[in-house]
Amino acid sequence: MYAAVIFDCDGVLVDSEILGLEDSATYLQSHGLGWSAAELVRLFTGYRMDVFAAKLIEAYRGVHDCDPPAAFFDGLVEQRRKNKDKLTAVPGAHQAVETVLGRFAAGVASSSQTAFLEAKLKRTDLWDMLAPHIYSADLVAHGKPAPDIFLYTAEKLGVKPSECLVIEDSPNGVKAGVAAGMDVWGFVGGGHCFDGHGAGLTDAGAIEVAEDFAALSTMLSARG
Repeated sequence: MYAAVIFDCDGVLVDSEILGLEDSATYLQSHGLGWSAAELVRLFTGYRMDVFAAKLIEAYRGVHDCDPPAAFFDGLVEQRRKNKDKLTAVPGAHQAVETVLGRFAAGVASSSQTAFLEAKLKRTDLWDMLAPHIYSADLVAHGKPAPDIFLYTAEKLGVKPSECLVIEDSPNGVKAGVAAGMDVWGFVGGGHCFDGHGAGLTDAGAIEVAEDFAALSTMLSARG
């Protein structure tokens, strides 16, 4: 049914979205932005850094009627970076990628900046499995929920968008895949997927939701 499977990275292949999440929420609360960890996931997961920053500035202005100081973003980034050594692959990711590569072309289409994307996949021993088809939204004009990065990845894989299956953990990513004309399956196997996360992916346009990589493999097998 599909010629290629395109994975998101953060929260699908690597369990990065959960790292420093509570610390980030606490930090933002100390600056008047009262989101819980679950609300941060719902509001911001899947955005490219420039879009995330713009939305954060907008929210900060709404509370303080001024732009945040430069140190505000440095402090926020530090909440995530101080936990980077705790990064692991999502359970079952290596076996699932191996299974996919045995049947389909495969690639990665991520909102992460190029250097961070490479570092995360190398740290979790996934880079060599999926290279060279690992692409950052740095390479395209618009980040998710725009379809650009998925269309770019399909072009590099040499397949039509309609022949691609996207695996995504964020509503923004799901919307991007749908806008690209691809089938999208939601994935809730990451540590950041709180209660109701799957429903949000379905609402965004995912036609299936996999609880983990074991379920994903079963679903792919059922599609023959």
